[in-house]
Amino acid sequence: MNKLVSSYIFSVLGIGLLAGGLYFIKAFEDPEGMLRALPYICVGVGCVIFGHGIGEVILQHAMKRAPAAAKQLEIDQNDERNLAIANRAKAKAYDMMTFVFGALILALSLMGVELIVLLLLVFAYLFILVSNSYYRFKYYKEM
Repeated sequence: MNKLVSSYIFSVLGIGLLAGGLYFIKAFEDPEGMLRALPYICVGVGCVIFGHGIGEVILQHAMKRAPAAAKQLEIDQNDERNLAIANRAKAKAYDMMTFVFGALILALSLMGVELIVLLLLVFAYLFILVSNSYYRFKYYKEM
């Protein structure tokens, strides 16, 4: 499928989710259960999908109008130096995230939040650490 067509489809899908979420927010006076959160999730996901789709549409149109800039953008995206900088920034952000996530879990446990919320955060934290260990061993064997 053409990249521009899929971007338009994403934009329309995002607008649909956004409109549907806003409709359900206004339509239901006293929602219960899943309907309390679902409209807001639809609004958030709709905004993200619409933003991604419209960003790709704008990028494709700009690349059509300026082929030299498009060529330079492709070179910049595939440049080894830029990739190394991006990977280094991701590594630093990951290092900070592990400490912040741990401190957040500790703070929430001391505040006495519900156990299910705390367990979800702990399992997400452990998933991140286990996947880090997995890829570290995998790359260690490859290199």
